[in-house]
Amino acid sequence: MHVKAAILKEAGLAAPYAQSMPLSVETVKLGGPGANEILVEVKAAGLCHSDLSVIDNNRPRPLPMALGHEAAGIVREIGSNVSGLVSGDHVALVFVPSCGSCLPCATGRQALCEPGAAANAQGTLLSGERRIEAGGSLVNHHLGVSAFAEHIVVDHRSAVKIDPELPLEVAALFGCAVLTGVGAVFNTAQVEPGSTVAVIGLGGVGMSSVLGARAAGARQIIAVDIQPEKLELASSLGASATFDAKDPDCADQIRAFTQGGVDYAIDMTGVASALELAWKITIRGGTTVTGGLPHPDARMSIPPVVLVGEERTLKGSYLGGAVPTRDVPRYIAMHQAGLLPVEKLMGEAMPLEEINRGFDALASGSALRQLIVF
Repeated sequence: MHVKAAILKEAGLAAPYAQSMPLSVETVKLGGPGANEILVEVKAAGLCHSDLSVIDNNRPRPLPMALGHEAAGIVREIGSNVSGLVSGDHVALVFVPSCGSCLPCATGRQALCEPGAAANAQGTLLSGERRIEAGGSLVNHHLGVSAFAEHIVVDHRSAVKIDPELPLEVAALFGCAVLTGVGAVFNTAQVEPGSTVAVIGLGGVGMSSVLGARAAGARQIIAVDIQPEKLELASSLGASATFDAKDPDCADQIRAFTQGGVDYAIDMTGVASALELAWKITIRGGTTVTGGLPHPDARMSIPPVVLVGEERTLKGSYLGGAVPTRDVPRYIAMHQAGLLPVEKLMGEAMPLEEINRGFDALASGSALRQLIVF
């Protein structure tokens, strides 16, 4: 079949993207689903910093590539060897397909699936195949999803069946922003009720961490960003106090306000200096978590003696340490119970043709979770 999709052919073009047009919306040929694969009609797809990192070449990927990884839609066709899904099911898409048999999968760490990571790096589906073709040449898949398209073919292990009563525009956020942000709270940090939490970087993922910290019963939630509008929203979502990350005294101010620091500091910026700030405001015996993806060459410096002398913990969190088939339905149920008001994170909805303008807003730091709606 032929579908419209947003294709990145050259990374690192200068902003504004509405002028340089790194993403070309064009008609591509989409092959049918093979073994273990499904055809999904995409209804909504979120614009995420992980997409922007490919556009600006902060996270180099094989090109050309059909971008997009956070989405929800409806299953329209089933390939062979697929169980648990039928045509008409509503699904959220997740950006790490888990094979179920490698060591990480076997030990309950599906976010670290080794074949899934290898396929994502190579720009293929879990099978090693590419199902998109443009101009007679194969196009790479983005994180096994390539969601900025009317229809997509994905491995069925990239899809999680969801409650059909949940609006698909809201459901899209559960595949990345919510899964990563809330998962960092529950799975990686394992925030305890009555503890103190700081979240640095208030995009869709960071705001989800604020919601998760509130749902986890944190008694004090500190929100940190450079955008006043985002700090204001974080307050409305349950943050106890907000701080401007641009202030050179920000770390000292937070330590003074919290009487020494926070139990858990969660960085969701992808900026090394923000991770250093998170480390500075973590209390003795506390845990610093990062779910951002800086440039591979970025570095930070930590005195090793502090790890021992203060019994500090520094942890990475990929996909929120999630088991998607467990966590996506669980977080949706929490949302439906009023514990995770994810709909408050939704920003502008736009057609696919406006996608470059949307990434300008994301790059400026002013946007919440913008959605491409089909």
